[in-house]
Amino acid sequence: MHQHQLRQGALFLLMGEALLAVMGGMIKYLSDTLSTEQIVFFRNAAGLVILAPLVLQQGRKLLHTQVWHWHLMRGLVGVSAMYCYFWALGHMPLTEAFLVKLSSPFFMPLIGLLWLGERAGRYSLLAVAVGFAGVACILRPDDSTFTLIALVALLGAFLAALAKVTIRRMSATESSQTIVFYFGLIAAIVSAPGAALNWQPVPNDMWGWILLLGLVATVGQLLLTRAYRIAPTGKVGVYAYSAVLYGAVMGWYFWDELPLWTTWLGATLIVSAGLLNLYQPKSKH
Repeated sequence: MHQHQLRQGALFLLMGEALLAVMGGMIKYLSDTLSTEQIVFFRNAAGLVILAPLVLQQGRKLLHTQVWHWHLMRGLVGVSAMYCYFWALGHMPLTEAFLVKLSSPFFMPLIGLLWLGERAGRYSLLAVAVGFAGVACILRPDDSTFTLIALVALLGAFLAALAKVTIRRMSATESSQTIVFYFGLIAAIVSAPGAALNWQPVPNDMWGWILLLGLVATVGQLLLTRAYRIAPTGKVGVYAYSAVLYGAVMGWYFWDELPLWTTWLGATLIVSAGLLNLYQPKSKH
């Protein structure tokens, strides 16, 4: 793996996480009016609308795939992660929800090792340990109410990690656009019954937000998919922690949320884990 590819993957990941952080804020806002099931469905359906011009332009080239079973797995796992994460966003402070969701990279080296045979170095493993210590600070085990909610977000983080490693599994033959399209299609179909059963009236002024949600989420997902196609999951996943800064700013500005000292401690450990993961000792000859 060339350093150029790692830097490029990190850049795509940073940009993608910035957009998905904005998406998280929009989901928290929409959660006051719409059910989680509706938001999951609208996010995927709106994403398909955004992708429609690309489908019309590329046609059969975009739709062609020989690994439909991986697309199905990624879609089912991904939409399950989405339910967990969207629900947590409606019940947790924004910064904490982002941090718990961003524990996803800690699962990825293990999944990547067991499934793809991607070996993580000792510094990467140490970074995972430091990162999990940061997550423990965020979860605050002595706070039972918060922990029960956070465990749902943590389950979503694990499922998201599995979905991202699935992207890596498909990267040899599938383009970013094809991966994102099939995910949106499968997720929209799977989430439609839940949205119908938990339907809430949608105010007219919400439709613009829903379409913008689809745009931000789709572009962010395209960037993340590109990142995980060109670089190992266990290496670039650490850059996803940049989203916590966006979460802290949005949570404070829009919802008057001030993170606790344990949150800042956890964030510090997570950032330290990211810096540790960047350290690459020179091999001795």
